[in-house]
Amino acid sequence: MTGVACLLAAHVLAQDPQPTPATAPPPAPAPTANPLNDTARLLAGMPPSADPIMGELTKESSWQQHAKFFDTAWANLEKNQISKVRAWAQTHIPDAFAAKGTAFYMFSGPDFLYADTFFPQADTYVLCGIEPIGPLPDVSKLPPHALGGELHALQASLNSVLNLSFFITKQMKDDFQNHTLKGTLPVLYIFLARSGMTLTDVSYVGLDAEGVLTPQADATRSAKATAPGVRIHFLAAGSTTPRTLYYFSTDISDGGLKQSGFLKFCKTLAPGNSCVKSASYLMHESNFSAIRGFLLENTTTLVQDDSGIPVSFFAADTWKMAYFGSYPGPISLFKNCFQPKLAEAYRTTKPEPLNFGIGYRHRAGESTLMVATRKPATGTAPQPKSEPDAVAPRAVAVPTP
Repeated sequence: MTGVACLLAAHVLAQDPQPTPATAPPPAPAPTANPLNDTARLLAGMPPSADPIMGELTKESSWQQHAKFFDTAWANLEKNQISKVRAWAQTHIPDAFAAKGTAFYMFSGPDFLYADTFFPQADTYVLCGIEPIGPLPDVSKLPPHALGGELHALQASLNSVLNLSFFITKQMKDDFQNHTLKGTLPVLYIFLARSGMTLTDVSYVGLDAEGVLTPQADATRSAKATAPGVRIHFLAAGSTTPRTLYYFSTDISDGGLKQSGFLKFCKTLAPGNSCVKSASYLMHESNFSAIRGFLLENTTTLVQDDSGIPVSFFAADTWKMAYFGSYPGPISLFKNCFQPKLAEAYRTTKPEPLNFGIGYRHRAGESTLMVATRKPATGTAPQPKSEPDAVAPRAVAVPTP
């Protein structure tokens, strides 16, 4: 009987095997360290992902205060300004808003924020200004006692653009040069990180007189690099498509452009969409005719305030013009740059109001914004005018009584 029982038991086990224990899921891979992107996040008041040295810096009270400052400032900026500009752009410049090509932002300084807001799908951004690039930011080498002062200086340098929508050139000169974290790179890092981008590579580049882009060891201007620049590769949130930001520290007056290949380089990326704001009315002057001509010849859609290209340059058979906000005229510093033709356009077209402020007249209800859209070419292209009907002389500071 014992043998029969054993055989029956064996048969049952063979027909109904015992379940095997469930296999545990493999552990999630540890986040890959990206010191470059973690530096940008740390400067922007955002926790780094994996770098242990930077992780230690987030324990410093000065960084924690910095993070609170940026969290609050950015939430206010998004709610009161950027979300409104983004909604306006999506509605009123939909083709440019969705365009994948090049976005030009002349006289921009390090203001990636508005280039991204107007043209969020561009795969290449070209920014320029006279502000220096500076060294690659390396917060890991900052002693903890120096961190607070450097972060506070960054907050101060960004106050004007966070509150007024533009950088103040004179303040930038002081803010960007007198600290360890100096130049435009820290600001570009902050704007990219806070805009949800992931930095993948940063390198110095230079342009020779023919506009040929070459690698450089630093941002020093030389005979072989008359327009020093920086090239930043990055990824947008949720995307694996590489995108590129160029910033060149260069003089784009007619005299300055004769010494560099900046416009020849830009031509290789044209045509594109462009924006101009808070540009000191420089393109109202005859000695900024080359950059003005480049934009007129190579732009599909141009978004600008009244400090950009005078409305007299936009030929009716080439451009469709749309006006938004109001035109009370320039602030007193630039009072000589009043445009009668623009005032007439605002008087006769009844522009749609803006619910945000932009440019030197940064209060909602006072701002001027216009869109110039190139019309489809028909027949022979018209020749651009070399000068407007009347160009106001360069304004000078008005003495305070």
